[in-house]
Amino acid sequence: MRLLVVSHYFEERRGGVEIVAAALARELAAQGFEVTWLATGPGPGGAGAAYRVRSLAASGIVEKVLGIPYPLLLPSAWRTIASEVERADLVLVHDALYQTSIAAARAARTARKPLVIVQHLGFVPYRNAALRGLMAAANRRIAVPLLRGADQVVFISELSRRHFGDLGWRVPPALIFNGVDPGVFTPAPDPQAIERAQESFSFRPGTPIALFVGRFVEKKGLAVLERLARMRGDVTFAFAGSGPLDPAQWGLANVRTFSSLSGRSLAPLYQASQLLLLPSVGEGFPLVVQEALACGLRVLCGNDTAQADARAASFLEGIVVDLARPEATAELFSAALTRLLARPQPAADRRARSDFARASYSWRASGAAYAALLRRLRPPA
Repeated sequence: MRLLVVSHYFEERRGGVEIVAAALARELAAQGFEVTWLATGPGPGGAGAAYRVRSLAASGIVEKVLGIPYPLLLPSAWRTIASEVERADLVLVHDALYQTSIAAARAARTARKPLVIVQHLGFVPYRNAALRGLMAAANRRIAVPLLRGADQVVFISELSRRHFGDLGWRVPPALIFNGVDPGVFTPAPDPQAIERAQESFSFRPGTPIALFVGRFVEKKGLAVLERLARMRGDVTFAFAGSGPLDPAQWGLANVRTFSSLSGRSLAPLYQASQLLLLPSVGEGFPLVVQEALACGLRVLCGNDTAQADARAASFLEGIVVDLARPEATAELFSAALTRLLARPQPAADRRARSDFARASYSWRASGAAYAALLRRLRPPA
């Protein structure tokens, strides 16, 4: 079965949607699908890949001007998407708002190919009122019609499913959580291993380490984290990711940035840290939360994220995030940070979080759920 996967960027971008797209492409290829992945930017390199990739030509002007990762497709990209949809049996797109998804949905409708949309996000309450209005209008005029017209919608969290509510679905939407690789993301086996991990990153001994993993963009709460880092000189803040709002530019001695870590190279940074900080808004259930739990970390996040999977609620501490009031939000996170760091963290607690994540989030199980869903949609020969 020929499956076309479409996302706005490839995995090399290191955003959550792209990492999920790559993981699902690998899993579905292992399930016997002939996978082609289309996205903008340079595609994954190396021979022996489990799937075929084609890069789409696009402009990055929107991100340069507004700070929003939204590639604008060039005419050749629209033609490439249409031709690949023609050769595919099924089309799976990630998130309904992007031009890549719009083009793929239009081509699938024209070619009468089954369309599945994986919806990651709900509504992002940007500080800028114009951007908030633009996203609300885009959800109403673009995302909602695409979701209604899909043959199947998959939500990756309860939060994103609640945001779109009942749209008069053609078939009931599915809820499939993303997975983690338990062979990579696992707790440090003992205190000595934690110390070795901290030494490998040259962290100052005896200083608590609060970790952020993700894109350095507004919706992730970077303005909140900057103020928090300025308040809390007693904590080392480790940032793993990249993007326009680079914490290295803050000029703070207690801030460290790591721009090239992912997968196996990222896992030791989780193991070296005391907790994950994620004051983001408008997301479903960020993959980094699942990875942090798999490594046994405590998680301090926005209320939305803490409620995105009811099963995980007891392992997460949620804080009200208001990006329009970063100073006040940072104060709330600072108080919560003090409470968390004051509590002992026995190895049994780390293991309980890790055991929950391993039992609840598996790429193999997620891939199998997607494969079963796609096979039900396969058009008759």
